Amino acid sequence: MYSNIIKLVSFIFIIISLSSCEKKISTNPKEIHWDRDMCSRCAMVISDRNHAVQVINTEDGKVYVFDDIGCTILWFKEQDIKWEEKAVIWITAIKTAKWINAKTAFYDTMNVTPMAYGFGAHEQKDDIQAGLEVINYEEMKKRILENKK
Repeated sequence: MYSNIIKLVSFIFIIISLSSCEKKISTNPKEIHWDRDMCSRCAMVISDRNHAVQVINTEDGKVYVFDDIGCTILWFKEQDIKWEEKAVIWITAIKTAKWINAKTAFYDTMNVTPMAYGFGAHEQKDDIQAGLEVINYEEMKKRILENKK
């Protein structure tokens, strides 16, 4: 009887140990190696700290980096990325270089960007200079795809 209890406790311990080993994928922004990491689409070195983008595949944790949001949007389309909707996309805010969520960011359209797409990301709508056009992620994405380079 005691051996059955010991076996049962051992079995439960093993199951708990194995289930706690489940790998959690971090979706936090990763460190960029400025002036060394290369854009996943155009292979340009990423040096502009106010327009960098990183995409995290939530299925496997792999991180892709880009020099311009335009490269990011076109890469999704050209590579036929099936997990695009699930992807976590971080972009640096144009004024602060802080990593912000690209899908909830606000964009103005009058910027000099590494690949000349012109979209600058802002965490708050109020951060954009009065009089400039303000668009959301979906509108920015639509415009990039319409004017594909």
